[in-house]
Amino acid sequence: MKTFLLPSILFILGSHANAQDFNWLPAKIEGHQVVPYRGFILSYNEVHEQADWVAYELTASKVAAAGDRCNCFHPDPNIYTGSAELSDYSSTGFDRGHLAPSADNLRDQQENKETFAMSNMSPQLPALNRGIWADIEAYVRKMANEYQTIFVVTGPVLTSSLGSIGKNQVTIPEYFYKAILRFDGPAYSKPKTIGFLVPNIAPVGALKDYVVPVNAIETLTQLDFWPAL
Repeated sequence: MKTFLLPSILFILGSHANAQDFNWLPAKIEGHQVVPYRGFILSYNEVHEQADWVAYELTASKVAAAGDRCNCFHPDPNIYTGSAELSDYSSTGFDRGHLAPSADNLRDQQENKETFAMSNMSPQLPALNRGIWADIEAYVRKMANEYQTIFVVTGPVLTSSLGSIGKNQVTIPEYFYKAILRFDGPAYSKPKTIGFLVPNIAPVGALKDYVVPVNAIETLTQLDFWPAL
C-alpha cells in the first residue's frame, strides 16, 4: 500500500554470453512479487509502494508502433498486497512518473493500459518527469532503432528517500536510474551497457552529465540487473 556522442562511452561488461544461458531479468528479491505484463515485467516493493525495477526488451518494431496513450491511471489489481492509489499523489506536487514508459508500449490498447497501473508509477517532480527523464526515454528509443533490440532496466533508488506521500506512504526516491544493455555480436555476444542516474529535482545540463557505469547503479541500489552476464 548526469561535445561527445553517448554511444562512445558505453561500458563493456564482458566478451561473451551464451544465448541459451542469457536471461535479461534482474535477480529476484526475496519476498517481492514479480509481475509479468505484456510489455514489461516488474518487481513490486510493498514497503515503498512502487517497483524496485521494471525490465523489458525494446525493439525497433515496438518503438514504431503508433497506438494511442490511454491516460488511464489505475490501482494494480495484480499486486496481492495492494498497490498505491491515485489519491496518494493528489495535491502533492509530484507526477505519477512512469517507469516502463507509455510511449514504449503502444502496440495495442491493453499493453498501453498496463503501463498506467500504479505499480509502474513513482513520485517524480514535474521538472524531472517532463524534462531530462523524458529525454532519456527518447534516447533509449533511439538506441532501439539503431541496434534493433536492447534490454532496459529502470526504477527508483530506494536506498535513500525524500520522505513519502499519501495514505499509503509512497516513498519519494532521491534518485532514478535507467540501465540499457545491447549486444554487438551474434548469439548474445559482445554485451555493452550504459547507465543513467538522475536526482529527483529539476536537473540541468545534458544527458552526458548523468551517465554512470551500470555497476555503480547496482552498488547504489543493491540490485543485480543481469545476473546471466
